[in-house]
Amino acid sequence: MDTMSTLSKPDTGTWLVADIGGSNARFGMLDGKGAEIRHVKKLAVADYANPSQAAQAYLDELAASMGTAYRPPSKAAFAIATAVTGDRAELTNSPWILSRTEVEAKLKLDSLLVLNDFEALALSLPRLQASQLKVSAPLPAPHGKLAVIGPGTGLGVASVVQTRHGWIALAGEGGHVTLAAADDFESALLAHVRKQFSHVSGERLLSGIGLPLLHQAIAAMSGSPAAVLSTERIVEYGLDGSDAVCRQTLDVFCALLGSVAGNLALVLGASAVYIGGGIVPRFGDYFFQSRFRERFESKGRLRSYMENIPSAVITDTLAALTGAAVALEQHDM
Repeated sequence: MDTMSTLSKPDTGTWLVADIGGSNARFGMLDGKGAEIRHVKKLAVADYANPSQAAQAYLDELAASMGTAYRPPSKAAFAIATAVTGDRAELTNSPWILSRTEVEAKLKLDSLLVLNDFEALALSLPRLQASQLKVSAPLPAPHGKLAVIGPGTGLGVASVVQTRHGWIALAGEGGHVTLAAADDFESALLAHVRKQFSHVSGERLLSGIGLPLLHQAIAAMSGSPAAVLSTERIVEYGLDGSDAVCRQTLDVFCALLGSVAGNLALVLGASAVYIGGGIVPRFGDYFFQSRFRERFESKGRLRSYMENIPSAVITDTLAALTGAAVALEQHDM
C-alpha cells in the first residue's frame, strides 16, 4: 500500500475477527493488540450468500447500535473451515467461497488475514483459562507442543509449537486421515461404511455430518434399522438413555475419537491434547466416563507414555476468535 492511500484512510486501530464454520459464522471486534473481543455475534451461514455479505451485515448492525462511537475496522482476520492455500478458498462443508482480495475490498479493509479455523483455535490454546475448559485432572502450564482436535460440522485438527519467538501454529487437514479400526466390531463397521464411501476418513464419522451415518451403520449392523435422526437428536437420545442405538453411537464415537486423538498426540509428541468443536462439549460428564481415554492411552508399549498426556475439552465456543486476534498480532498487520 502506498503512502498516499495510507494517509487517506487513517488506521482506526479497530480489528474485526471471525470464526467461520460450516453452519455458523461468529464475528467480534477489538481495539487492537491485547484488547478484549467485544460485540460477539453468531450468524447462520445459510442466511447469507458469502462471507463478505455476512460480515457487512454484522458491521451494519454494529454501526447502527453504536452510533457515533462506531469505528470501522481497518484490519481483520477470518478463520475459515477449510485449507487456506491462496486467495480463493471454498469452505469444505459450506457453499461459501471466500476471496481474500474481494472481501478486503468490499469491507474497505487495509488488510485481511485468512487462516484455517483450527489454526486459529490452536493459537488460542496457550491463553485458555480454567473457566474455558472442562478437565478430569488439572492441566500443567502450556509447554512444548499442544494439539487440538474438534468434531463440529466437520473434524478439525491443528497444533501449536512453543519457540523462543512465541507459539507457532501448524495448520493441516488431519480430519481427513483414514479412520482405523481397533477391534473386530470396528472392522465390520468400517467395512459396512466402505460400501457407500471408498475412503472412510475421521471426518466421515466423527463430525456433525458424520454422526448420522455412524448411527445408521450401527443400527444396520444390529439388524434393527433405525429412523434417520439428526446429530442433535442422536446426542439427546444417547445422553438421556432413551434409545439404545443412539447410546451405542455415542460410545463408539468417543472410542474412535480417542484413537484418533491418541494418534495425533503420538505423531506430534504433544504435551496435551484439547478437544474442540461444538459436539463434545454437549456430552458433559458422559464424555469423561466414555472410552475416550481408554482408547487414547491404548497404544501398546507406549501406554505409560500416553497416560501422562492430559486431555481437556474446550467449552468456550469463542476461543477461535481469540486465536484469530493472536494471528493478527503475530503478523503485525
